[in-house]
Amino acid sequence: MRLGLTRILNGMLLAAVATMGSVQAEEPTLSSEEQGRYLSELKRLYLTEDERKALLAHSNDLLKTYALSAGYQIGQRERKGLSYQLSVSAPGELLVREELRNEATGELRVSRQQVSVFGLDPFIRYECPQGGNSCVLLHPIDGKPWLTILRDHKGAAELAKALSFLSRNLQKG
Repeated sequence: MRLGLTRILNGMLLAAVATMGSVQAEEPTLSSEEQGRYLSELKRLYLTEDERKALLAHSNDLLKTYALSAGYQIGQRERKGLSYQLSVSAPGELLVREELRNEATGELRVSRQQVSVFGLDPFIRYECPQGGNSCVLLHPIDGKPWLTILRDHKGAAELAKALSFLSRNLQKG
């Protein structure tokens, strides 16, 4: 059910952005008015008054919706499913859990990465290379590939936006 609600919210948010004018995907804006509307919609969708909980739930739902599963990797020799889960481990600390599943062998590798958001630019950027089956969100520290999702520009833009708002929220402590 959340998956359907996430897609509905994505459509509503993208429509709202379209009516405000053009916004470059790589350079999101975080005006206080836009942030207020965005957070209000998320809190209503996830039935909470806590902005951080709503942002985490939305980011995790987007990561599930746009997970790069092995089924999308037709024609590749080694198909691997890739999924992520976000949580807050301490004030200003984002914990990223990555699962990599080899479709052929069934092997599952789990890794965790802790990212301190203090002092970081909260704007998360992404790339969706031509001819590929995935988009990558770039790490806020070094700009290297960080999270890999299904190739969907709108999904990558929404996830980058949600993570940008989440980073900004976590920077408050």
